[in-house]
Amino acid sequence: MRYESITEAIGNTPLVRIDPAVHGLRHIDLYAKLELLNPFGSVKDRAAWNMARPGLAAAAEHGSQVVELSSGNTAKALAVIAGMHGLPFKSVTNRMRIPEIKDLLLLLGADIEELPGQSECLDPTNTEDPLTLFHRELSEPGSSYLHTDQYFNPRNTEAHATGTGPEIVKDLDGRAPDWFVACVGTAGSSTGVARVLREHDPRVQVVGLVAAKSDFIPGIRTLDEVHEVGLFDPATYDTVESVTSDEAIEGMLTLARRCGILAGPTGGAAYFGTVRHLGSLDAQLTESQQSDPGARRSAVFIVCDRIESYLSYTRRRRPDLFRQPPRRNDPADLTDAEVAAAPAVDTPDAQKWIERDRPLVVDLRSPFAYAALHIEGAINIVDELFDELVRGGLPFSTRQPVLLVCPVGEQSARYAALLTRMGHPDVRSLTGGVIAWRDAGAPLVRD
Repeated sequence: MRYESITEAIGNTPLVRIDPAVHGLRHIDLYAKLELLNPFGSVKDRAAWNMARPGLAAAAEHGSQVVELSSGNTAKALAVIAGMHGLPFKSVTNRMRIPEIKDLLLLLGADIEELPGQSECLDPTNTEDPLTLFHRELSEPGSSYLHTDQYFNPRNTEAHATGTGPEIVKDLDGRAPDWFVACVGTAGSSTGVARVLREHDPRVQVVGLVAAKSDFIPGIRTLDEVHEVGLFDPATYDTVESVTSDEAIEGMLTLARRCGILAGPTGGAAYFGTVRHLGSLDAQLTESQQSDPGARRSAVFIVCDRIESYLSYTRRRRPDLFRQPPRRNDPADLTDAEVAAAPAVDTPDAQKWIERDRPLVVDLRSPFAYAALHIEGAINIVDELFDELVRGGLPFSTRQPVLLVCPVGEQSARYAALLTRMGHPDVRSLTGGVIAWRDAGAPLVRD
């Protein structure tokens, strides 16, 4: 197979049947669409090339910079594409959370700008967020940048409506699967593929997978975050379900160890969520319904990228896999009841408490979000560092009252529950986080 350019190798990825002995489904054939075999390593190669291609000639003529709000695979693919065409590339993000991706972007010559956004995800409705303001500047007519705009560019979805979706139908001998399961990030792949599959068979069931609240799975948004993405349409999905980071890692291990598919945690989440969703449905199917081999049900999920970029992510959550001591004082070990019972305080009462008792206010957001706006007197301990601190025991004196603050109050509630379990007598979470504090008109300061 010969190509004139590496971009010609994007797409036409294999559709691989998963051994039923691995997934345990008796009446459903399960297939993995291996997008990790795209030349730059992920499903985002398709969208990056489709979004950038129309503007590359003009960008090269004017010496424009390619810019995208991305901290992951879209940035990686665009950095390669821009470099191939002699153009500089800038990745703009609130926070680079995967060190291997950041190092690779730097190796590829990318410029990384971490703006002091107020949340971890672009929120186009928040007109005061620096990340949103920068996005609007990039999107203005006559911009000097080549802004690919993955959150709103319809060519993101089109890349999958003309490529990924038709490839699945072709490889299933002209049929659409009964179920299509996709992790939701920008929603481009799930939207584009779902559109094509339903054109072939309106009965196709589409399952969207999001990250559990206050959890982090690279490439997947939480249910709250996904509603901020311009390409997300709830009508695309028959159901939306959440997956935890631990479940994503379990799925990733199964694909790697049992199937030889070196998927990253997003692919692991897709596999785990697919098997979980189909388990009860498979049990309802009878052998008589499957007497005709041609009538067997089928399901497809997408393996988005490769495992190698997420070794530090995996080690942090599962040190036992690397023969390291087990995690101590881990918020992931909390029960839902413990989190629900975590001591919390709303904005008016928090203001009174701060004035009266002078609690230590700990802001768990990124340094950039903290610099943008924070409660006066708060100290910034980013959540990943705070996670390391609590593993060693209580990080504060039990005589010191503590107020924990995060974007919307979910993460701080988990840590408040954990510190309470560890014996701190007076630690509270700010209900609704910085967003609720801001919306209540309470004062915030800027560094």
